[in-house]
Amino acid sequence: MRIISDININFNEPNDIYNLIVNGEITPPEAITLLMQLENKKNSISVYPYKKPQSKDIKEIMEELDSLIGLKNVKSLVKEVHAFVEIQKRRKQEGLINEPLVMHMIFKGNPGTGKTTVARIIGNLFKELEVLPKGHLVEVERADLVGEYIGHTAQKTREQIKRALGGILFIDEAYSLARGGEKDFGKECIDSLVKAMEDYKDDLIVILAGYKDEMDWFLQINPGLRSRFPIQIEFNDYSVDELMQIAKMMAEKRQYRFSPKALLQFEDILQSSMDNIFYNKLGNARLVRNMIEKAIRRQALRLVSQSKISRISREDLLQIEPEDIPVDISEFGGGH
Repeated sequence: MRIISDININFNEPNDIYNLIVNGEITPPEAITLLMQLENKKNSISVYPYKKPQSKDIKEIMEELDSLIGLKNVKSLVKEVHAFVEIQKRRKQEGLINEPLVMHMIFKGNPGTGKTTVARIIGNLFKELEVLPKGHLVEVERADLVGEYIGHTAQKTREQIKRALGGILFIDEAYSLARGGEKDFGKECIDSLVKAMEDYKDDLIVILAGYKDEMDWFLQINPGLRSRFPIQIEFNDYSVDELMQIAKMMAEKRQYRFSPKALLQFEDILQSSMDNIFYNKLGNARLVRNMIEKAIRRQALRLVSQSKISRISREDLLQIEPEDIPVDISEFGGGH
């Protein structure tokens, strides 16, 4: 029996794997393994290295913001910030007193509510407005910043700040930096961040993100931070209708579509999942993405089990049926 890693193949998309089956290079069980490997590969990067953002003009960036489903109050606040920056620049040109551009932000909300996506859009916007020279996003969490011995934390924090210079340092679950109390190295990280925000005030924006209640607690025990983060944006949970719009959009981008019955089942599961103990961790767009990726794998297994590959039609490949939809959301594991 062949070991899948020994097969000399290249694949980056599900269609590549389909072609391998058609050409007789792999068996259906091997195809399922490769599909799972492909999904793992796509989800393996959680810290974004610097990559020069694609150049977009301000109109394109604002259209991208407007195209996001839901997030009405978020869009409104970003547009407010955009207008503020434009007017302060104009006042400066006219020799008038202009307000300092302190753009550090706090994003409050559950996972899957679009915080990272909006942060990337803001980075692109600030680059075009010349608030930031690069506008890239570096996403980190406690483990990337806090060390294990004296001096280690300052070093790790400086390294991440260096990567983010010219752009945005996005710290997810930022409240975890204060959970260990006064003797925890997280306090050293906060002190280093505050210093960097002053030292690089024209070259760095810090966004702290996390659950609303935890972020409110974090600001209460660190009152000095509140004034340093004048912009606070709350990301509300999506409604079921909004999640269904997201689901259809995600499926279409992958060249799949739901049958009418599958669409109804997907909606029923989302509606019932609101009371599930895992929802806060897996809910919103994150839950939708996980459900669709699982449905795609289950569809592949159903197709190869029911028929020869050569007899699978284009319509079969496009259609997601009710039996493909995962019912138990707890199977996704409750990651943060």
